[in-house]
Amino acid sequence: MSTQKIQKAYSEGETMTQRKGFKIPEVLTDTEQEALLSQPNPRYPTGERNRALLRLMLDTGLRLSEATALRWRDINLTTGKLMVRQGKGAKDRTLWIGDEDLDMLRSWRERQARDVAGDHEHVFTTLEGNPVSPRYVQAMVKRYAARAGIEKDIHPHTLRHSFATDIYRQTTNIRLTQKALGHSNLATTQIYTHIVDEELEDALRTFRKSRPGGVFA
Repeated sequence: MSTQKIQKAYSEGETMTQRKGFKIPEVLTDTEQEALLSQPNPRYPTGERNRALLRLMLDTGLRLSEATALRWRDINLTTGKLMVRQGKGAKDRTLWIGDEDLDMLRSWRERQARDVAGDHEHVFTTLEGNPVSPRYVQAMVKRYAARAGIEKDIHPHTLRHSFATDIYRQTTNIRLTQKALGHSNLATTQIYTHIVDEELEDALRTFRKSRPGGVFA
């Protein structure tokens, strides 16, 4: 790109990712994540289930199909080890759940045993004991996002994008992020480096912007 074009792009507020033609996925801020998680009402079995489902997806990056297929046998509620069986590309992977999420899952399992029919093989079930459907989760995420006042176009995969962005932002380890997501190709994971790069660019654009005369005053 020529110097003139770069100067024009910056003067028009165009980001580096836009100039390179990357399509950046929508992600949720920490505030938006908290707002989303506050929507399910845990007084009701479905509310407690939905909050556990949303939080687990945000904290582990599970795909929608992986979350709805998850079985209790795949989670060690003592150690926090979670096995994703036959994920995308028929590949298993290991994830780890934090203490707060484990407490939430234990609470949901007790509630499920009391209030849900069936044999409770799956973690997230309807009150009749059937696995929740992907279509239900899609509609549920949309409904809660609207109720939370989130104006972004939110869908279940947005939760995975948000997890990936957050873990890369915290660790700056692209290989770790790739492994957590179960990507076979590193190039698929690298989109999240562009999100963080864009955040840095935005921060530097506005850094000391209010100082009279600019940075070199």
